[in-house]
Amino acid sequence: MWMVSLSDPLSYPALVALAEKLLDECGEDAGALCEKLDGFGDIVRNELLISDRFNAFQTFYYFFRELPDEIRMERMMLQPASALPEGMLIDEIELLELIFAVIDHVPVMVVSDGEHALATFLGADAYRDALMYIESTL
Repeated sequence: MWMVSLSDPLSYPALVALAEKLLDECGEDAGALCEKLDGFGDIVRNELLISDRFNAFQTFYYFFRELPDEIRMERMMLQPASALPEGMLIDEIELLELIFAVIDHVPVMVVSDGEHALATFLGADAYRDALMYIESTL
């Protein structure tokens, strides 16, 4: 039984406790974590998805419900989800960079040439759309 409201904003200690409980219950199972997160209100879920208690891969999987290739997954597992509002490089493909961000609770994929954003994709299809864009430019 949860000891906090799952729809109201949480204090930082309550957020940490909730994140730890979720991670203990779900272990490495990203699918189980998604199921648990789906049961929370938007406010709590959004706080968790960009917290320093989750890694960027867990947030990626929540939004896209697919596994990236191994290198992308490893890069994201090494970064806290709290880095996502700033965006993080998850891959370099030829001369293009693939950047994952969460802005205003929306998943964003940016394709960059290293200096300028060439294309930006939002929402549940952003990852696939960004990969298709990269493929079409190579």
